[in-house]
Amino acid sequence: MGSNYDLKPTSSTSYSAQLGKGGPLIDLGHPLLNHIADSFIKAAGIGVVQAVSREACFTVLDGINGGGGSEGLPPEITSTGAKKRHRFNALHGETNNKSLEAMVKNTGKESLQWGLAAGVYSGLTYGLKEARGSHDWQNSAVAGAITGLAVALTAEDPSHEQIVQCAVTGAAVSAAANLLSGIF
Repeated sequence: MGSNYDLKPTSSTSYSAQLGKGGPLIDLGHPLLNHIADSFIKAAGIGVVQAVSREACFTVLDGINGGGGSEGLPPEITSTGAKKRHRFNALHGETNNKSLEAMVKNTGKESLQWGLAAGVYSGLTYGLKEARGSHDWQNSAVAGAITGLAVALTAEDPSHEQIVQCAVTGAAVSAAANLLSGIF
């Protein structure tokens, strides 16, 4: 009945050493929870920056195209080509309050998706490492597949094909990153 793996919480000093510089942003009392919370917070911050900068880019491109200055720009970066990728549809509302409200809502949703993906992935890789006693491409593939599944389920109307594609893509990218991390 004995287990070969020690699943007791490690000390905060060993967890801090794993992170490199400094300790966790939030100390929740267990390294697994700290790892998930750190990843969620950092990725959510990246999601906010990415969403706001993308909207700023599309706003500038809309201004360039609206002013008639898009003759020298390729169609994929002008507003006619960019409308397909425009995520904040309600930002060009009738009032500034409506636009700001839409931006905050959409930025929050996107940051939550980024945080979810990072939290699920880091929690799974950490848990699998502790359970199996090693960190290898198999842990990364399983964590990537489950993370891809979770991200696909956050879509508005996910199809079976989209869910499978996201899970396979997550597994492949994660396993490849793990394998290539030893080379570079």
